[in-house]
Amino acid sequence: MKNIVAGHIAINTEEFVELALGTPVELWLGVEGETEMERAARLDAARDILADNPNLPDDVSRVAAEAIETFAPELFNVIPLPRPAGRRRLSRKAAAA
Repeated sequence: MKNIVAGHIAINTEEFVELALGTPVELWLGVEGETEMERAARLDAARDILADNPNLPDDVSRVAAEAIETFAPELFNVIPLPRPAGRRRLSRKAAAA
């Protein structure tokens, strides 16, 4: 099966993610062994991209949710866990105090 994103064929998973995001994954996650100067430059570039495209986090979340729904829908089968006896949930007001 071919993975086509924005008219480009992705050869592997990393390329698919890069095409879907419009940026290399390393920009957001960093690379092992990067220097402090490289990290600062990477984070500066990431801030510029987010400033130019404030919807990017929402778009990425949507792409991730669609991928999960397509390839691992069981991950969306969330069930509430029972609370331990004797503990009650605090209201937001009480928790903030």
